[in-house]
Amino acid sequence: MPQTLLLKNADILVTMDGERREITGGGLFAEDGIIRQVGPSGELPQTADRVIDAAGQIVLPGFVNTHHHLNQTLTRNLPAAQNNNLFPWLQAHYRVWAKTHPEASRASTLIGLAELALSGCTTIFDHTYLFQSGNKVDYQIEAARDLGVRFHASRGSMSLGESKGGLPPDVCVEDEEHILNDSIRVIDRYHDASHGAMTRIVLAPCSPFSVSENLLRDSALLARDKGVMLHTHLCETLDEERYTMERFGKRPVEWMQELGWTGPDVWFAHAIHVDDDEIRLFAATGCGAAHCPCSNMRLASGIAPVKKYIAAGVKVGLGVDGSASNDGSNMLMEVRQAMLLARLNLGLKPVVDPQGNALPPLSHPSRAEEWMTAREALELATLGGAAVLGRSDVGSLETGKCADFFTLDLNTIHFAGAMHDPVAAVVFCAPQTAKTTVVNGRVIVENGRIVTMDMAPVIRDHNRMSLELAAGT
Repeated sequence: MPQTLLLKNADILVTMDGERREITGGGLFAEDGIIRQVGPSGELPQTADRVIDAAGQIVLPGFVNTHHHLNQTLTRNLPAAQNNNLFPWLQAHYRVWAKTHPEASRASTLIGLAELALSGCTTIFDHTYLFQSGNKVDYQIEAARDLGVRFHASRGSMSLGESKGGLPPDVCVEDEEHILNDSIRVIDRYHDASHGAMTRIVLAPCSPFSVSENLLRDSALLARDKGVMLHTHLCETLDEERYTMERFGKRPVEWMQELGWTGPDVWFAHAIHVDDDEIRLFAATGCGAAHCPCSNMRLASGIAPVKKYIAAGVKVGLGVDGSASNDGSNMLMEVRQAMLLARLNLGLKPVVDPQGNALPPLSHPSRAEEWMTAREALELATLGGAAVLGRSDVGSLETGKCADFFTLDLNTIHFAGAMHDPVAAVVFCAPQTAKTTVVNGRVIVENGRIVTMDMAPVIRDHNRMSLELAAGT
């Protein structure tokens, strides 16, 4: 028998559909994890196997996280890396991460995924690229299935150690033939290209300074042969730009383009230090970008030109990035920071044009399009992320799409006084914990708590292993 779910009586249901409807008194009806109806509650079936009364709440499509390093929850707030930019920050972590064993990988994945679900995130991409100490991507996939979230797992890689001119220590890298063979194994075993898939695989060499040109080329060829997507870090810092200029005589984007790394099946994490021609290249080839505002601020990496990307037609989603460069996995926080950082960037623009003429003030109506609005930020986290990951079945609440959504209680101290526009309040006010999170029609968070597993022993074990790994025991 089909399993049905009814959500009803929401104060506001934000659809993110083609008309961007925001339905007062809205609801939805789903069957076997797929939405069958969306509209006013009175127009929906009145019974279902599971009924959620969302009175006093706002309902939004589940957020899509386009860049993370879940195993890094084990090294949050590491003292040696608290005040470093990217390269020394990485060097402070590499050897600790290399000790991540299967038990630690599972615990760290569960912690990060649970934190994301509590902030309304239902589809998660994770970029794991360091497989030592018996760690494999299989343990993360199993953890995601046990918790019940939609998971895009990477068979990432590092192959260029210090002895060959790379940044990571040699003990952290893998043989390239093994990387490619294991990538085939993981794709063949786990990748699901179907509508509503819960598990997909991405090939994700780590970065320009940790893999060889051969591995980048071969990974792109393999991904296209197998029909999976490609991901890597790019243009995160000026140190990276100097690295590719000194080593290859090219800026990072040009270098990656020559290696076959442009197209609608490719997205890059960060993509901060790009020029206008490179933005046009991304738009023309269909490349996407994962914007990670908290991490970019934490590591003093810079501000991505997100409004320029949007104006050019580049696909942009949000990512919380690694839990050791953000120290949190909160997508609502990332939505808010994306809006605020875009506004900070607006304030850094020149006050005169190239001819020396004074520009209108930022609040002038002629400059309205330069501001990132709350709804634009929410769109990055939903439709934007879905587009970046190549998903047409998530990101909005519409008939035929996956029943992935979350609710927030509007009757809280944090939202008090902000009900002039509850949708914008979700972004302008302090980030809240989801009251309910549903993935594929299954309740994952209920009354602000993970309900698919007991998280207390996971937290206890995770803290123990975190301290052990940092101490070298």
